[in-house]
Amino acid sequence: MIHQTGELSRFPHILPKFDGRIVGGYEVEIEDFPYQLALLHVGKPLCGASIVSSKTAITAAHCTHDRIQTNYSVRAGSSFIESGGIVIDVNEVHEHPKFDRYLLDYDVSVLKLAEPLVFSPFIQPVKLDEKGRELEPGHMCTVSGWGTLSWGGSFPTKKLQAVDVPKVLDMVCRNAYGHKKVTNRMICHGYGDGGKDACQGDSGGPLVCDGVQIGIVSFGNRCAVKGYPGVYSKISEESIHDHITKFLD
Repeated sequence: MIHQTGELSRFPHILPKFDGRIVGGYEVEIEDFPYQLALLHVGKPLCGASIVSSKTAITAAHCTHDRIQTNYSVRAGSSFIESGGIVIDVNEVHEHPKFDRYLLDYDVSVLKLAEPLVFSPFIQPVKLDEKGRELEPGHMCTVSGWGTLSWGGSFPTKKLQAVDVPKVLDMVCRNAYGHKKVTNRMICHGYGDGGKDACQGDSGGPLVCDGVQIGIVSFGNRCAVKGYPGVYSKISEESIHDHITKFLD
């Protein structure tokens, strides 16, 4: 978890979901979420990611910022973060050029894999949201990943988790975090009473609605806290969408 120091202290509720369980969720199998990846750094679990083509994946930029880029790999095709499936090295990391490490704006990185993934029932790409598309508030989506069971819990859970969360009005989200903090590159999903959310270590993982990835886990006020929905990078936003599609095969 990135601690609130320097510029980040100006925004006391900004906490990247940085070190990964889904709070209030349920265990799932990888064949139900075959696009899910575990992002590893020096062989150790760091964040979530998702498959968008045979040689391309996406994650949050704060997962790749200020790290040696030759030390990344991904685990695909396994419900378990530390075993099974296949591990492939990451050859290139393309962080959004406007990524703001303090505001977590433009929080997206594109990963190019050293070799193509072989698709199977356990390994499949996810469809990306269309540029400019907007969901109605209340629309239910699913976020998946490996993270802590609760705020401050140990990382990671061994089995893949998922939780269903509704879209929150932009105005409600901005009122919670501050109007300067929630930008047009972000969307918010969660419950007013809390209890269900992505958590530490789920960063970079996919938020999917009806088989389409609309968001990337970015930040929140701890995990599943009442009045604070989870915040996600918005894939349909023009600059986010263009950055991803620029590097597709």
